[in-house]
This record gives sequence, structure tokens and C-alpha cells, in this order.
Amino acid sequence: MIKIEIDTHTHTLVSGHAYSTMKEMTQAAEEKGLKGLAITDHAPDMPGSTNIFYFQNLQVVPRKRGAIELLLGSELNIRNEAGEVDLPESVLKSLDITIASIHRPCYKGEAEKDRITKAYLRAMENPYIDIIGHPDDGRYPVDYEELVKKAKETGTLLEVNNSSLRPGGFRENARDNILEMLGYCKKYEAMVVLNTDAHVDAAIADCSCIEELLEETDFPKELIANLTLKRLKASLKRTKK
Repeated sequence: MIKIEIDTHTHTLVSGHAYSTMKEMTQAAEEKGLKGLAITDHAPDMPGSTNIFYFQNLQVVPRKRGAIELLLGSELNIRNEAGEVDLPESVLKSLDITIASIHRPCYKGEAEKDRITKAYLRAMENPYIDIIGHPDDGRYPVDYEELVKKAKETGTLLEVNNSSLRPGGFRENARDNILEMLGYCKKYEAMVVLNTDAHVDAAIADCSCIEELLEETDFPKELIANLTLKRLKASLKRTKK
């Protein structure tokens, strides 16, 4: 069974369609034996989410809660093929971690393979975007070889999202897309993170849907950044600046 020391993609009530508080998420992480937890609530373009002031004020929150080290950040929305996101650099700099993802309500470009690929590549050029979130959704087709090569070049982590693989999940062709991405990550030695995308405390640290794919690809453990908290923190783009 694969075990991570930090779950780096989780949401609280602040995201608008999640169901637990920061305290509840932190307690669950400690109960499940994690050493760290990233809270990455949806940035302002997501309907029902919060505003910029929430993210500007995260500095007041203690980064240690019980045995858990907290990384506080955001899941940003990639807006267009220019790779623009919905928080300014001044805020991104102040966060501990960021994920950039494409979400249907927030992406304003055409869902064509070359355009989606360009959007991801441009986003990865941002020095304050640490992770590309769930690039597995077939509704937004991407050139995975180009994605992985750019991730390696820029030091951006690519996410393997457990939620994408859940039975009844809405992301299209996620399993095959993740397998293709993992194959290129092996080839180019690009690092990934295994994440839950938890929207409730019970889902934290559950990477059970990912395990089969790691076994099928014989994926190297040394390319999984969040197997340890220390490796994850050392792998974040912002820590290398």
C-alpha cells in the first residue's frame, strides 16, 4: 500500500463545495498518520469560492497544528491559453504552495489539444506555480509528452489525482491519460505528487485508486515528491528560487 507523508491537494468549506473545516481536515490528517497537509482552497474564479482577501490573510494562520505541518495555498484556475491564473503574483509569492488546474466554469479558451497544451506550458513558466492539478481530464486534451518535458524543464510537479479515478468520477478517460503521463514521467524523470483532491476530511490520504497504476507502470518511488514531507518541500519550485 502506497503511503504519502503529506497530502498536497485538499479543500475546506471555503471552497464552496467542500464539507469540512481547516481544523477538521488537520485532525483527520493527524489521525491518518500524515506529517503534513496542504490546504489548497479554490481561487476566486471558482463559483462559490472565496475572495482574494482570504488568501492575503493566510499569514495569520499557524503553520503547526498538533503533529501536522500545514502548507497553506490555493488551487488556482488557469483562465486561458496564455496560462493566466486568478490570483496576482503578489499573493502567489506569499503562499506556501500552489496548484494550477483547468476547471470548466473558469477556463475561457477553446478545448483544443494544442490550445490546452499551450495553456499548461505557459502556466508552468510561472515561478509561483508549483503543481499542475489533474491534467488527466479528457475534456481538455493535452500533449502529454510536451507537458512532461516542460514540467521537467521548469521544476513543476505533475499531479496524479485519486479523485479522478474514483468510480463515478466525471473526468473523462482519466485512467488512460494518467498512464500515458506516468510513462513520459518515467522517460524524462519528471516528478509527480499523489493527491486526493479531498473535499471532505474522510478522503484525506486515500490514494487507493492510484496504486494499481503505479504498479502497472512500475513507477519509480524516487519520482514521487510527497512520499516524504522533506522531499516535497525540497521539490517545490518556490523553494528552489
